[in-house]
Amino acid sequence: MPRTFAADPHSYARPNEVVVRHVALDLTVDFDAERLSGTATLDLEHLTPGADTLVLDTWRLDLAGVTDGEGADLPFDLGDHDEIFGQRLAITVGDRDRVVIRYSTTGDARALQWLAPEQTASGKRFLFTQNQPILARTWIPSQDSPGVRTSYEAVVRVPSDLLAVMSSGTNPTERTDDGVYRFAMETPVPAYLIALAVGDLEFRELGERSGVYAEPSVVDAAAWEFADTEKMIAAAERLYGPYRWGRYDLLVLPPSFPYGGMENPCLTFATPTLLAGDRSLVTVVAHELAHSWSGNLVTNSTWNDIWLNEGFTVYFETRIDEEMYGAAYTSMLLRLGRQELDQWLELEKPRDTWLELDLIDPDEGPSKIPYEKGSLFLRMIEAAVGREKFDVFLRGYFDRFAFESMDTATFLAYLRSELLEPAGLSDDDLQIEAWVHAPGVPSNEPHFASDAFDVVDEQVALFLGGRPAGDLETADWVSQQFWHFVRALPDDLPHERFDDVDAAFGFSTSGNIEIATAWLEKVIEAGYLFERPEVDRAMADFLTRHGRALYIRKVYMKLAETDRGLTRAREVYAIARPGYHPVAQAQIDKVLGLTAPIVE
Repeated sequence: MPRTFAADPHSYARPNEVVVRHVALDLTVDFDAERLSGTATLDLEHLTPGADTLVLDTWRLDLAGVTDGEGADLPFDLGDHDEIFGQRLAITVGDRDRVVIRYSTTGDARALQWLAPEQTASGKRFLFTQNQPILARTWIPSQDSPGVRTSYEAVVRVPSDLLAVMSSGTNPTERTDDGVYRFAMETPVPAYLIALAVGDLEFRELGERSGVYAEPSVVDAAAWEFADTEKMIAAAERLYGPYRWGRYDLLVLPPSFPYGGMENPCLTFATPTLLAGDRSLVTVVAHELAHSWSGNLVTNSTWNDIWLNEGFTVYFETRIDEEMYGAAYTSMLLRLGRQELDQWLELEKPRDTWLELDLIDPDEGPSKIPYEKGSLFLRMIEAAVGREKFDVFLRGYFDRFAFESMDTATFLAYLRSELLEPAGLSDDDLQIEAWVHAPGVPSNEPHFASDAFDVVDEQVALFLGGRPAGDLETADWVSQQFWHFVRALPDDLPHERFDDVDAAFGFSTSGNIEIATAWLEKVIEAGYLFERPEVDRAMADFLTRHGRALYIRKVYMKLAETDRGLTRAREVYAIARPGYHPVAQAQIDKVLGLTAPIVE
């Protein structure tokens, strides 16, 4: 554990003075009141002599009192509420090494989503948390910085017809009679990786150390979709060393989950949009698994260094994909990622396209730039030194900094001393500064050829030359080729040709969220959506069925580019918003220029 913590602009905590080393939660889940209540017992270590104040992050928690665990009340001060960072909780602890906080959450606990029976596949109530990046403070009084790691345990009381699971590696596979569940995570993790879910869940084993949880009507489809999970773990271990978290399970959440996946240790939370029925979207599992090294094992010190989590993970994800499915398949993913980066480079301000960021509100939702530019940066280094040397470097990096935090400056210093200088390379040779502290993409970026996409481009040319979409040679295409096909269509394509494409391939109602999103972006830009009521209905259905923030945000952003589109977006959002997680609500509110919740 580090003896010195990096200053975190997104946390009130002062861990260099008094740091939390262990958290013990005792919580009751009240679905009727939509509230968690109980205690958080924090074990402390004093790092600065004479430091007598513990400073925590909170967000509108209802505090009932603070004691030393032996009956003595402790004085505390709760600061004014800030709409980004919440409230500073300062507890005068003296030289004590334990505090007990009695509290309950409120209706503004943004990490929590309480789902009514009609919002779930099982017809039963459901609760899940989403802490990343700075929402742990909305349900746990904590030092809510990615640079501060704590072990934790929990006792959670839930209705007896539901099952509780956490990111602990000690999850049950069957319900208890009394609805009481006990968890323990002995490996210290940042607060953003403490996770809880409660619902009507069943478990299916995938391998010796992996399995999947989901609601009863979903669990078998999930088990089929994720059947290669154990092979993915083995592939990751061949690349960068042993998996150090014991179990790797997945939990498929209801559709309102705002992300593709969340890398909670031992228990990845996953969106049901991954269940495409053809295993075409399981690269998200590779991504979340890769986080078990890049992110969970070595963690960005602050959210300004998020590329160290996400850029590394996209790189690692595509290496797992290559191990599993081959270089030709991976080359398509790399090309699609590069296209995605171009889209975001056009949307973001130049300063926001650096790798090392200067975020005001981490919860606004990062673009894909830290992911794709970060991965491209690592691919550039790999090309410069060779894959064999780069793999040795990365494996050594994960070993050297395991269970520690990392900032950009420290990583670059380690990169120079351990890889570049021994290889006879300088920062200038690789344009390091231009990659990390400048906008856009430098000139020495690697490029990725794809024979499969060349085939698509040939068919696009034939289609634009007049061949009907149904006569194109697409029988052996995989989903990534159709995704590329949609992106390759010109925005000024005559509307009757869009009719032809949709009739042939059914993109408006595609079950693949990547393809459906690309198609909706295309037809909104072309104006086609506004001329075809059935496509407009498909768009509205997409936005009300899905809660995955990245994809719904893209569609809302495209709609919001015109007055007509913005009006329609707000109409749909008025219906869809109640089903979104607060993370997604906050992002779409901003996209649509809404300063207060809209009313149906």
